[in-house]
Amino acid sequence: MPEQIEAWWQRRQRSKGTAVPYPIGRYRDAWKTFPALVRQYHPDLNRGIVLSQIPPAADVYVQWQCDSGHLFVATPDEQRSRPGRSRRKSSWCPECSELARGGARPPVSRAVVPEAASPRARPSSPAAGSPLCSRSPAPSLAVGEAFSSPCAPRPASAVEGSLRSRLFARLDVHEGFTAVRLATPFFTHLEAWPDLVIDELKIAIELDTVGRDGLEHVGARETVDRRKDRALRSTGWEVIRVRLAPLLAIGEHDILAAGVSAKLVDRMIDEMAVIRGDLIVRSYLRPTSAPRASGAGTMLPRS
Repeated sequence: MPEQIEAWWQRRQRSKGTAVPYPIGRYRDAWKTFPALVRQYHPDLNRGIVLSQIPPAADVYVQWQCDSGHLFVATPDEQRSRPGRSRRKSSWCPECSELARGGARPPVSRAVVPEAASPRARPSSPAAGSPLCSRSPAPSLAVGEAFSSPCAPRPASAVEGSLRSRLFARLDVHEGFTAVRLATPFFTHLEAWPDLVIDELKIAIELDTVGRDGLEHVGARETVDRRKDRALRSTGWEVIRVRLAPLLAIGEHDILAAGVSAKLVDRMIDEMAVIRGDLIVRSYLRPTSAPRASGAGTMLPRS
């Protein structure tokens, strides 16, 4: 059962025989991919213990304060499991989430630690037996086949468009596919929608950022990303995720970068050669004398 933070810290002091069982910065890498939680955590609410001293798996009650000023208690695991499938900034705070659903306005401050742990947040998933989308042509296609799906979302950002134009300026491959037929349903579809689909190499490209509000590709969303990658790999495809700072790698072929640039595209092509072989990838390269993309890299502001 989770402990109050003071009791947890004292117990760790005794077990490790030191006044500072976890030095400041010890868990910085584990928390830096959650900029919303970095904003919510205040050492003065937690006995002066800073966030980078708290293991992500620690079974301890921590106080958080959202951007709206609500104080609430949650374990590190519960808070890192947010925001589920919601894209609202309020998803990082249970009280803001209740207000967004139309519930009664809760008190602004709740500093009392609950008697028992609240249920752990889990990624949203479709109910058993949910019908598959009737618009998708995927059921009529072979597993692993690439196609253009009417259900695929449009490109989400200018950064994704920049990466697309730069990569396809280097590779002479089909550019119109948006989906890959899966062997088993992914939520309500028998298809996955990578950001870029390279059918000739059977490689899916994903461009991951935390987004403006720090909601994207963290917490429960990272769990969905991993599930999507497994579904694609089970069909014979491989996945390269370009993870822009402060995100960390979650797969063998992920590439960490600060922004989209010509150098990043070079790194992606090198990784494709690792996956499929240099000779095969080289056969799809366009002549370097006829580039279609130019300009400086598209940099993202750090959250």
